[in-house]
Amino acid sequence: MPLYMDIHRNAAGITKEGLQAAHAKDLAVQGKHGVNHINYWYSEKDQAIFCLCEAPSKEAAAAVHREAHGGMADDIIEVQEGV
Repeated sequence: MPLYMDIHRNAAGITKEGLQAAHAKDLAVQGKHGVNHINYWYSEKDQAIFCLCEAPSKEAAAAVHREAHGGMADDIIEVQEGV
């Protein structure tokens, strides 16, 4: 299944607890969309959140965030793992 990295920009003010809560909401609904969230990262300096997931499509990856909490990504790109 393809891997997707999504980028949420302008995430100023997000707290560690808020990010954990949003991720938990993603995990709760991801199965309905055939998505598997693998990990997420936050850059306080750049005020950005990065989420890595396996998904059948970009649209499925976006649907999880939309349903879970409404925090839509600014970009979703297909990536491949390096060796």
